[in-house]
Amino acid sequence: MSDAVHLCISAENHDLINLPLLFFPLIQSKFYSYLSNMLNISRQTARTAPRLCRRAYATAALSPQQKQIVKATIPALEQHGVAITTLFYEQLLKKHPQLNNIFNSSHQATGVQPAALAHAVWAYASNIDNPGALATAVSRIGHKHASLGVAPEHYPIVGEHLLSAIKQVLGDAVTPPVVDAWTAAYQQLADIFISFEDGLYKQATQTPGGWKGWRKFVIADKVNESDEIISFHLVPEDKTDLPTYKPGQFVSVRCFVPELGVYQPRQYSLSDIPNRQYFQISVKKEFASGARPAGRISNVLHEALPKGAEVEISMPFGDFVLDANATTPVVLMSGGVGLTPMMSMLKTVTTESKSRPAVFVHAARNGRVHAMKDTLARIMAENPQVGKAVFYEEVAEGDKQGVDYDHVGRVEVSQIKDQVLLPDADYYICGPSPFMKAQSEALEGLGVSPNRIHMEVFGSPTA
Repeated sequence: MSDAVHLCISAENHDLINLPLLFFPLIQSKFYSYLSNMLNISRQTARTAPRLCRRAYATAALSPQQKQIVKATIPALEQHGVAITTLFYEQLLKKHPQLNNIFNSSHQATGVQPAALAHAVWAYASNIDNPGALATAVSRIGHKHASLGVAPEHYPIVGEHLLSAIKQVLGDAVTPPVVDAWTAAYQQLADIFISFEDGLYKQATQTPGGWKGWRKFVIADKVNESDEIISFHLVPEDKTDLPTYKPGQFVSVRCFVPELGVYQPRQYSLSDIPNRQYFQISVKKEFASGARPAGRISNVLHEALPKGAEVEISMPFGDFVLDANATTPVVLMSGGVGLTPMMSMLKTVTTESKSRPAVFVHAARNGRVHAMKDTLARIMAENPQVGKAVFYEEVAEGDKQGVDYDHVGRVEVSQIKDQVLLPDADYYICGPSPFMKAQSEALEGLGVSPNRIHMEVFGSPTA
């Protein structure tokens, strides 16, 4: 993965599986500028993310011997990691059932989350000498944590149960020095996140209209965008102005699930141009398929919550955002429901600048599931500076080439290179991970710098 590629993995539209992301590489000098531009903070503030990593590292004060001990546990973590993390979640949620309101129950049921955490623990041990390399992932994961209301008091609880599970699974191999080393290592990681998330919470509460935690919203409207996707217009219950947000950001949406007896949060990209009157999310209804269960929250939103119903919403967060102040060309590439943040970006580009070149590339199975195509057609008619290339994998009856779609099959960058290979263009890509991988590799193969490629992945196995 290149230093400039920003990756998050989602389930039900935007449900980030975050922990494995801690360990993607980072070139810090590029990260400072990126964080400054993308999050609308000063370059000096942007530089604090790596400093937080280094400061927490110093505070935790792992000795050279402790670092060697942590690294020596890597083979055991590789072999027994899933057993450790499965036991961890079982015991954590049994003793602290209130945390079921934070964790994704679908990921627990399918084993996705334990496997993700196992990989994360292993990878953290592998990178124990270089906490500065965590800075990109600290930003990405910290934004999700902030959207869920993760608090400093949660970290000791998690640490206690993780260390307990390690001891139970590995048995006599976990000597007192091993316990001490992993206690210090976990505290180092916790300090990094606590510091970063504190900054996000302060920024949220200092933003006009902003808040921390959950806020009650009312579903003002539900708009059918395709056979699978509905847009929800959400207005604050107290009817006060909303904070502005950046195109590409997301909110956490929390609904009560009667059959579970708990609240369940999911992350959804904001799909309209930023405004202070309402939030719009566009939710794909996830159907059961084979071993994959139906999406709990997408089905609740689609089927159980009518106009006028209440939901709880977080402050907007996320660092996969458009640089709206740039004047260089922008190419937006999406697959399926990955178009949701792209529509916010496209509307922003075409509203704020009639001269900035833009290209919208989208892949859908057919016209029945191509969401927001009328909106796209209207934008195209009003903005001659915008190009498009829509691919339908399987053309359905009634789909018209040149109107609904432009190409048949999957997106092939080589087929549209004259449209998308623009000087100094930035490329924003969002969709299922195979789509992402194919497009980024194709662009790099045609000479696009990895520094110009920004990605957001939708569509993990569960919802």
